[in-house]
Order: sequence, then C-alpha cells, then structure tokens
Amino acid sequence: MLFNSYIFILVFLPVSFFIYFYLNHKKLIIPAKCSLVFSSLFFYSWWNIVYLPLILASVVFNYAIAAKIVEHGNLKNKYFSKKILLQIGLVFNVGLLAYFKYADFFISNTNSLINSNIALLYLTLPLAISFFTLQQIAFLVDSYEGLAKEKNFLDYTIFVTFFPQLIAGPIVHHKEMMPQFRNIRNKLKNYNNIAMGLFIFSMGLFKKVVIADTFAIWATSGFDTATSLNLLEAWFTSLSYTFQLYFDFSGYTDMAIGAALLFNIKLPVNFNSPYRATGIIDFWKRWHITLSNFITVYIYTPLVRSFNQLTFHKAMIATFVTFLIAGLWHGASWMFVIFGGLHGLALVVNNYWKKTKIKINKILAWFITFNFVNITMVFFRAEEWDDAIKVLSSMFSLDNIMLPNILESVLPFLNKYGVEFGWATQNIQGKSFTLIFLIIGFILVLFFENSSKKLDNFKLNFINSFIFVMAFTISIYKLSGYSEFLYFRF
Repeated sequence: MLFNSYIFILVFLPVSFFIYFYLNHKKLIIPAKCSLVFSSLFFYSWWNIVYLPLILASVVFNYAIAAKIVEHGNLKNKYFSKKILLQIGLVFNVGLLAYFKYADFFISNTNSLINSNIALLYLTLPLAISFFTLQQIAFLVDSYEGLAKEKNFLDYTIFVTFFPQLIAGPIVHHKEMMPQFRNIRNKLKNYNNIAMGLFIFSMGLFKKVVIADTFAIWATSGFDTATSLNLLEAWFTSLSYTFQLYFDFSGYTDMAIGAALLFNIKLPVNFNSPYRATGIIDFWKRWHITLSNFITVYIYTPLVRSFNQLTFHKAMIATFVTFLIAGLWHGASWMFVIFGGLHGLALVVNNYWKKTKIKINKILAWFITFNFVNITMVFFRAEEWDDAIKVLSSMFSLDNIMLPNILESVLPFLNKYGVEFGWATQNIQGKSFTLIFLIIGFILVLFFENSSKKLDNFKLNFINSFIFVMAFTISIYKLSGYSEFLYFRF
C-alpha cells in the first residue's frame, strides 16, 4: 500500500487512527496495541502477502535472540555467551538480506568470473527488508551492549512493524521509540499533533506527487528511453534525477513523520536541506540522516575498533570501506558500489582537506559539492555502466549542442561553431517549462525552510491552514496510477 494512494489516505489511515484511539479511550490498551500491529501487518501485506511470514519470522527470531542475550548476558558457558548469541543474530539477519537481495547478483558475477552456468534464482526483493533488517541489527547490538532491554513481545513487534516507518524508514532505535509508545499521554488524541501531522503529510504528498513525479518524466526518459543525449538533455536528465530522488524520498519521510504524529509518535529527522551542503562530510550529516547514523555506529565504529593502533590514515580506510558497504546496501548492482566508493573517496579527501585548515569560499564549496553529488547520482540511477556513460559523456561533450529555437535569432553566430537550434530537449520529453521547473527545484532546496524547521515553528493559523488545503487538494487531484517511492527498490 502506498502513502500516495486513495486507499491509504481516505480509508486505511483514518480507520487505523479511529480504532486505535477508540480502544485507548475505552482503556483497552492491549487491544489498542494489537490493532496497531494488525494495521501495520495489513499495510505490509497489501503489497504481497507471500512475504508476511518472512517479516513475522524475522521479528520472532530477533526478539528471541535479544531476550536470550539479556537473560544469559553474564553466563560463562561459551555456548550461551551473549557474544555468540549476537553473532547468531547477525548471521541470521545478514544472511536473510544477502539471500533475498544479493543471491542473484553473486551468482551472475560468479558466472562471469569463472565462466560457469549456475542458474539464477530470480528472487523478488521483499518489501522493506533492508530497513527492518537494519533496525533489528541495531536492536541486537544495543541489547548486547546493555542499551536495550525489551521484555514485551507485543511492544517489540510494534517497534519493528509500525507502519509509518516500516517500508522505507526513517531507521529508528528502540530507545527513541518505545518510551513514546509507553507514555500514557500518547494514548489520548492530541489535536496539535494531528494538525502538525496533517500539515507535514500534505507537504510530503505534494513533494512526491507534484514535484518528484514531474522530474521523474525527464529523468526516466533520459536514462531509460533516449538512445543519445545532447549537452542540454544530459544535464537536464542528471539534475532531474537529483531533484526527483530528493523530493521523492524526503516526501516519503515527511509523510511517514506526519502519519506517525497522528498517533503521537515523533520519528527522527531524516533530511536537513542536504543540497545546501558545502562539503561531502556536511552532505552526509544532512542526507538520509538515520542511515548515516546507523553506518557510523554499527559499521564504521566496529571497523575502527578492529585496528590495533588507530591512526588517521586507518580511520580513512575504514571510512572508504564503510561507504562501499553503504553503497552496496542500496542494491545488488556495481553502480551502487561505484556510487558508495566515490562518496567514500570524497569523504576521505574532505577529511584530509580539513586537516590543512585551508578555507574555501562557501559559494565555491557549495558549487563543488552539489555538482559532485549530481554527477555521482548518475551512477546511483543508472541500471548499467553504459547508461551512466551515455549521460556522463554527453554532460561533458561539446560535440552535440542544441539550443531552443527561440535563441536562434539572438545567437545566430553559434551556427558556425556547430551549435544547432531546435527542440533542445526532445529526447527526454522536455517541455517549455522544464528549465523553469529545474530553477524552481533549486529555489526550493536552497532558500525555502525545510520540513523539520516548519515543524519546529508550526502554529495552527490561517497561512498554514491555507498551505495544507492547497497542497492536499492539488496532490489529491494529481494522484493517478501507480507511482511507487524510489527507496522501495532498496
């Protein structure tokens, strides 16, 4: 079930909300929790009920392992030590993810490497497996380190399956979620939270339906349909995807935060104006913040601790390796590995540069950072190497330049330099307003207040009410067909 669907907005969300608070109002706390779990599992099963047993098995297994870690944490018996239990849990989770997400990738690369003919499994990637697996890995590690102790299976199930954050995050921690579910005040309807939730949900819906899905037309045409691109089309293609990905995923996150607020649950901030970043370090502090936190705490930190004598150079090696893993986490493709490697390398360069204490002009720093992100997003989006090269080679080639007809009367002298005039964005289905839309994208990400700031300063007044009504009405009108969120694929 999609957040940007009539069935979710007009039926599922209001019905789940009503049942949950009705049962709480009647002091039926356990049935209220059960209703939330049932709603979440129904929401998950809507996509493909075949994988419902998978998430249930994952929840049960991880809860049992975590409980044993807490129960047997001080035992000396090597067969039941908490370290061995943690290792069993990690092997299970990583193995589950590896099987469903990377089995065919591994087989196909093995076939290519040793010229074998092992049959592919053609597995369908279970929805949300990347997110609920990371969430439970974090819980196991926290249990091992004594930071989490969950004795109630129902509460643990809510923690993992809570539908606003189940499919694509934000990636949440037990310590930040369960106190909210247990707070007795959160069992009652909070009209301020409802107002904020509806407001931010409508902002996210507008981002997805109106902005991201418009950019998707040009990005999809440029990457998947066009066989060749001119200079302008290539840049429009890359920029369109860069903006599509941001407005699509941040839009999803806004809707997740908004839906959770209806139930008096505050999810963590996941974006903080990342396209304003003036360095790659700064970018990853702003982009997909909960993933950045996870890879820092649960991948980078253990790697650093594995070194006998930590030096700055070794820390940079750990940074690079961490981002190779983070890139691969996004999907079973060498394009994601290249993306992760490039960002890992950029982080290393950025860290070494900071040691020089040489300051760069902020505008220049932003220009370098944004263009690096935009260029590396080509690898993130491309299905194959050839798709990436098609876009990148055209972005930096002066052999195929076409400008709009309207400029021919102003710049006729460019003809002698091989510049043509015509429908300059024909191969990507560009329209007369494509450039205007890109400019608006820049204005929105660079100068407008982001969603988290809007929530911090939210007041129920006429202006915010008008924004909500307009954003919601336009978005509902624009809803059509099936348009999944990009991070559903990861």
